[in-house]
Amino acid sequence: MSSASLIKTPAERVRVNSVVFFTSTLLILLLTALLIAVPETAGRVLNEAQAWLSRSFGWYYMLVIGGYLLFVIVLAFSNFGKLKLGGKDDKPDFSYGAWAGMLFSSGIGISLLYFGASEPLDHYFNPPEGAPASLQAAREGLQLTFLHWGLHGWAIYALVGLAVAYFAYRHNQPLALRSALYPLVGERWVKGAAGHTVDIFGMFVTLLGLVTNLGIGSMQVSSGLEYLFGMQHSDTNLLIVILVMSTVATIAAVSGVENGIRRLSNLNIILFSGLLLFVLLNGPTLHLLNSFVQNIGDYLNGAVLKTFDLYVYEGDSDKSERWLGLWTVFYWAWWISWGPFVGMFIARISRGRTVRELVAGVLLIPLGFTLAWLSIFGNSALDLVMNQGAVELGRTALEQPAMSIYQLLEHYPFAKIVVGVAIFVGFVLFLTPADSGAVMMANLSCKGGHVDEDAPNWLRILWSAIITVVTIGLLLAGNFQAMQTMVVLAGLPFSVVLVLFMFGLYKAMKQDSQVEQEQAELAARGRRGFSERLSQLDLQPTQAIVQRFMDKRVSPALKEAAAQLQTLGFQVQTRVGQSRSAMGLRIDMEEGNPFVYEVSLDGYLAAPSEAPVEGESEVRQRFYRAEVYLHNGSQEYDLMGFTPEQITRDVLDQFESHRQLLGRVYS
Repeated sequence: MSSASLIKTPAERVRVNSVVFFTSTLLILLLTALLIAVPETAGRVLNEAQAWLSRSFGWYYMLVIGGYLLFVIVLAFSNFGKLKLGGKDDKPDFSYGAWAGMLFSSGIGISLLYFGASEPLDHYFNPPEGAPASLQAAREGLQLTFLHWGLHGWAIYALVGLAVAYFAYRHNQPLALRSALYPLVGERWVKGAAGHTVDIFGMFVTLLGLVTNLGIGSMQVSSGLEYLFGMQHSDTNLLIVILVMSTVATIAAVSGVENGIRRLSNLNIILFSGLLLFVLLNGPTLHLLNSFVQNIGDYLNGAVLKTFDLYVYEGDSDKSERWLGLWTVFYWAWWISWGPFVGMFIARISRGRTVRELVAGVLLIPLGFTLAWLSIFGNSALDLVMNQGAVELGRTALEQPAMSIYQLLEHYPFAKIVVGVAIFVGFVLFLTPADSGAVMMANLSCKGGHVDEDAPNWLRILWSAIITVVTIGLLLAGNFQAMQTMVVLAGLPFSVVLVLFMFGLYKAMKQDSQVEQEQAELAARGRRGFSERLSQLDLQPTQAIVQRFMDKRVSPALKEAAAQLQTLGFQVQTRVGQSRSAMGLRIDMEEGNPFVYEVSLDGYLAAPSEAPVEGESEVRQRFYRAEVYLHNGSQEYDLMGFTPEQITRDVLDQFESHRQLLGRVYS
């Protein structure tokens, strides 16, 4: 039996959280209307705000991003890394391969096509320090590109995913951003104003990221089609691309995590890897491999320095501040804006994993491929510009970044076919974040249901439609750049929420670790105390025997225990009579974890030495136990042979032990 059932009260049906849904929708539509109505004024004000933010808070972004990365790494290597995201007996919902594939695709989007060749070239021509278009600028350009796409950003996804999954699967909180505040403000505030505020703002930031993703994706695919077929750029072409991409993404979102998203993730890996290998094998292969190894060395060697590098001692401080705002600060804010929906998606697929598995998987599985892609495409582009006179490619990277990868592929065999494949890869790359984002937006808009139950299809379709309408409006109004600026501005307050997540996670993990240690000691003492009684029951009871025992003794004993606890003033939720194979009670505790006592009819295969002779039925090859489960899972002892009075006393003893634990740990 999964211990998840122990900590779940009967679920309400899934329904829209009207406060979160309507407030977040109204905010984004008002912002969009403003940007469309007065594009020039809004763009000027937002640009001034971004410049002020970069100038005033650049130091803060650098510190807090470094803090996120350090925090998740320390968690993974500490004793907290062994804590499971779920009950002790919970198993992962997805195989390791499927899980790794969805991790890979969740955060790797079409932006890698957009920036893969253009960003290193931009840093080459416009470095934050040193001479432009120099060998040093080329080397540092890849180092900075690795910084922007490396461990720091993935640490944000790991932090959000860890916080949401931990409180959802271990503390039976909703699979929502608000749940990470549970140990700081308590359950009442989490379900009230504080929780609504965090979810609303998280949805607002997420929508900004999704709109930016759709905008960049549509421009990337549209540019490819225009390049491939020689079409002129037009709003009509862009509109058709947006509608097609959004429709397919909506279909995938409706298919759900298990079907549409998982299959898209697998296709993603195959196509992306194929394009990467094509460029590697048809380009200067040895040079690219050497460059990749050196780029990794430069990145690791300068990771600490570049994390905190604000270019304070450069001669032209205004130029350095502008560069920092356009690149590093923008990237940190952009990762933060993607954090809510990617992190929630990671949480959604990570039940049953340990803290260490999640952190290692998120930081390492997508990272190797991301850095390989940036190194191979970036060095290929630099080689063409520096050594083969591809002047037009350098100009395109600065003026029309979406077109740069197609001009790069023009220098390879079967250029038209490969460009067509790259366009399709871009289309698929867009789909996975888009459909998982729509699912997570819909989930954040709801309340009720089981912790891992997704929102209804109509809500996923509605959010896909909202994202599409907002993107079309901004692109056609010529003010899409303003939405990208809003991403940077919105990232600042949400970065504070992530700091609160760290405090909440540390507090909860420390308490849970102490509770698990105390309960393990209690369980060991309990098993020793029961060993003599159990040794006298040298039986392998059948299911019918244990079922009668639960009906005749366990059920009345639990009712008696509930009655005694109610007379002491506790609000007791009972599960007696709802199921014959699992019955128990639960008391929510203000101090921390709820008290749960459940008895489950569990079956086990007989030991080989005690197996029945050949020809006996499989039913007789199993024996059954009335096994006790608490909040943290099975206690590994059997109630068979106990009287009702002894069972009642065991419930009360376990409750008293739980209260004493809470008093010691949470004081």
